[in-house]
Amino acid sequence: MHKTILIPIDPAHCEKGEAMIEVARRFSGDDTQCILLSVVEGVPAYIAAQVPPEVIEKSKESARELLEGVANSAGLKARIEVRSGQAHTVILAAAEELAVDLIIVASHRPGLQDYFLGSTAARVVRHAECSVLVVR
Repeated sequence: MHKTILIPIDPAHCEKGEAMIEVARRFSGDDTQCILLSVVEGVPAYIAAQVPPEVIEKSKESARELLEGVANSAGLKARIEVRSGQAHTVILAAAEELAVDLIIVASHRPGLQDYFLGSTAARVVRHAECSVLVVR
């Protein structure tokens, strides 16, 4: 059984959150801590100067509420984390910082840009220092 499981959920694809939580339940014990993470993409510097700070805070608040809703509907008591930056970088940094021993990440059907740049899930799988389980 795993002690700490990180479940990054994209607010644009919350429907996958419950499936990821069900998988997490299979790999958890009574003392397992589940952490739901949402990453708000960073705003490029040339745009950030034009965007009021409260817009970014509102975006983070909205992501937090969404994660709380997912956790509540799944009946999961989880720690909620909302961070900003590039998704794969933030997920990997959070996993290391929080001493995670399993990341459960969702994957989607790849688009053309994923073949050239690589998807978030693929980057997490390649660079994580802990186990990664991909839910399709």
